[in-house]
This record gives sequence, C-alpha cells and structure tokens, in this order.
Amino acid sequence: MVSIALTGGVGAGKSEVLRTWALAGVPVVSADELSRRAVAPGGDGLAAVRGAFGDEVLASDGTLDRARLRARVFQDEAARRRLESILHPRIAALRDAWVRARATEGHPLVVSEIPLLFEAGLAPGFDVTVVVDAPEPARVRRLVEARGLAEPEVRRMMAAQMDPAEKRRRADHVLVNDGTLAELEANALALLERLRRDAEAAAGSPEEGERGERAVGGRWPIQPGSSNSDLRIDFHMHSWGSHDCLSHPEAVLDAARSRGVGRIALTDHDRLDVSLAMAERHPDAIIPAEEVRTAEGIDVIGLYLHEVIPRGTPAREVCERVRAQGGIVYLPHPYAAGKGGGGRLAEALAPHVDVVEVFNGRLHDPRQNALAAALAHRHGRLCGAGSDAHTLGEVGRSWVELPLHPNRPAALLEALTQGRVHGFTAGRWVHLASGWAKVRHRLPGSPGPR
Repeated sequence: MVSIALTGGVGAGKSEVLRTWALAGVPVVSADELSRRAVAPGGDGLAAVRGAFGDEVLASDGTLDRARLRARVFQDEAARRRLESILHPRIAALRDAWVRARATEGHPLVVSEIPLLFEAGLAPGFDVTVVVDAPEPARVRRLVEARGLAEPEVRRMMAAQMDPAEKRRRADHVLVNDGTLAELEANALALLERLRRDAEAAAGSPEEGERGERAVGGRWPIQPGSSNSDLRIDFHMHSWGSHDCLSHPEAVLDAARSRGVGRIALTDHDRLDVSLAMAERHPDAIIPAEEVRTAEGIDVIGLYLHEVIPRGTPAREVCERVRAQGGIVYLPHPYAAGKGGGGRLAEALAPHVDVVEVFNGRLHDPRQNALAAALAHRHGRLCGAGSDAHTLGEVGRSWVELPLHPNRPAALLEALTQGRVHGFTAGRWVHLASGWAKVRHRLPGSPGPR
C-alpha cells in the first residue's frame, strides 16, 4: 500500500483536494478529524490541554473551544509549541492506527492530510508527498470570506507555517490552485490517476506494455470464477454494427468474459438491432444500448433501449427519448475533442444525464477523464467507465466493479452508487484499426448485417 501525505498552506485548497479524492473512492483522513478525536470529551488529550491552558479554553458543554484556543496559540509562540507537544503525538498515534487498518483492508493507496507535514518533520513517514499551493491574496480572501476570520488573524496563521516555496521544493508533487474550483478538481483527479498507476506498478501489476496500456484505479481484470468481485460491467463498446468496427458481437462478449467482465453495454453507433439481438440471446450479459451522434455533433448513449433514436437528434431530446423508453442516459467522453465536443456541452447536459463516463479507454490525455470525473462529482451524477472498444483486444479493459444485481435499469442505478471505476488506456494503434474498419465496411462483402 502507498501512503500519501497531502499538505499545503492554510487556505490553499487542501480540503477541496481531499474531498475530491474521497469522492473518487480513496480512503482519506484529515488532521482536523484526528485532532478532534485526540481531544474528545473524557479523553486524556482534552485533560492535558485543559491542564496546560486552563478552563477558559473549554466551551460551556465541556468540549474544547477550538476558536478560542486557536486565537490564543497563534498570538503566542510558546503556547503554540506547548499545544503541539500535547496534540501531535496523539494525532500521530491515531493516524498510524488508521493507516494500518486501511492496509489490512487491502487498499492500494491512502491519503493523510497534514498541514504541518514538513514543519513537524513527518514527511519521511510517507511514500509520497503532495503540496497544494495558491497565491497569497487568494488564500487570505478565502479564509476571510469562507471562515469569517479577521485578516490580521489569517496572516498570523500563515506566518506560523513554512514558506510555501520551501514546501513546493520539498514535495514530490505540487497542485497549484490558481484557477476555478473545477480546474482544481480536474488537476487533482489527473494527479490521482498518476498516483494510482504508480501504486499499481509498486504492487506488481502490469505496467505500460508493448501496446502502451496504462492502468487507473484498480487491479488487472480477474479471471472468471474469481470471488474478488460481484460483477464487472464495461459500459461502452462496439461490434460490427458500427461503421468503424469489425468485431463479431459474440466474439466481443467472449472477450469480455475471458477478462472477468460479466456484463457489457453494446453501444453501436446510431443503430440498435445488433445490440437488441445479442440481449435476446444473452439477457443477463448484454445491456441493449445505442451511441447516438446528436445534432450538435457529440455522442450520447442510451442504455436499456428498445427503439432506435435517429442520428442527428438534438442532445437534450436524446436524453428525453432515452428516459421515455425507461432507459438510462449515459454521457460518454464529455471532454474528448470531436465526439465529446471538447466539453462545450458538458455543463449543460450533466443535469439531464444519469451516468457520466469518468474513464474512457481510448482517451490518451488523462485530463479529459479527470475533467469528466470532476463534472460527475460537481453535479452528483453516477460514474461509469467504458473501454470504447472497437477491437477485441480492447474489450473489457475498462470497467466498473459493483454489487451483483438484476439486469434492469433501476437495479443498475442502485448498484452504481457502490461502484468502483477501473481501467486501462489502450495504445494509439487502435485508432488505425478503426480507420481500416471504415474502409472495409465500404468494400464488397463487408462483415456484419446491413
């Protein structure tokens, strides 16, 4: 397991990064949470603080008055050091116990937020250190506006911490928070993808192979019969029903099963007949679906369809038609160039979809997947993943791991609330295969139903 320390100056945005990573399924713990536990009523930590600073730092209910204590220690260097000598050992013991518990549970990486990581000399106890930094005026403004602190108090708090430039120098990775919240979330998720890949490599999982595959967020797919997961679904792939794919649909399903993926959404471009026929033959393994090229030139997928939605239908209308059929609206690769419109409709469509594809196996710029994940988190949408396979070698390389459930829309939506996204990025060669498929479909004897 890789243990990551997240730090940064007060007001830099650590809490937002920690929240984003927690929403992405990473176990996280904050220094604030541990410090509250360290001074919980009835414990020796609170008794020690009371003994050092007197009853005036207690609230009327006997709990610690954190605001009053903070105001006192940030004006008195000796008082601050006395408080740290009481709290830091107790917080460290709680953190160590928490990390050991997560290691026992088998998590590949965990994150501890520690504002005074470098000041307290704690960095050597972690595998990776990440600093969040922001321009000083922005940090002051956030603390004054968001926490209601007076500017002199804010500046005293900042002065008590290490120079941000020195923190950046010491860190393994730096996240600069000098833009919007959405940009910070996207950058945080892109870094998380990298950290997850590194954790997988350290654990002995396949690294980038001869076809350029990159892993994110999970293990290599298990083989059929393994008890390590309930069900894995690849939500986005194609067969010879698509104009740019030559794969026989039965071979697609066989490839998915061979890689431990028990259910697939067959999402041919602008047609539904192949997917419906497969769903009739394999009712538990196939989600009948269509990837519709909308009037705006982007793609929207409908899951659990029974009637085709014509190419060129406006995006909002596609969402409405999917819902009218009792289906699920799935937004694939919303920030991809071309087929995703580079994100130009992402914010407008997000409230009208059920699931956002936060990992697409054919996107080679990790920021595009990271932006999609931030979009899903921002709008409270469920997260999906798809290989977007157009060749058999890609099938089942991206998936969501979720509880076993009936192959019905409502059951899937409920199970997705517990889903975990995993995936591998395909090598760039796969786009050449798609180009050849387009040519082959125009030649006599083209494979697949016409």
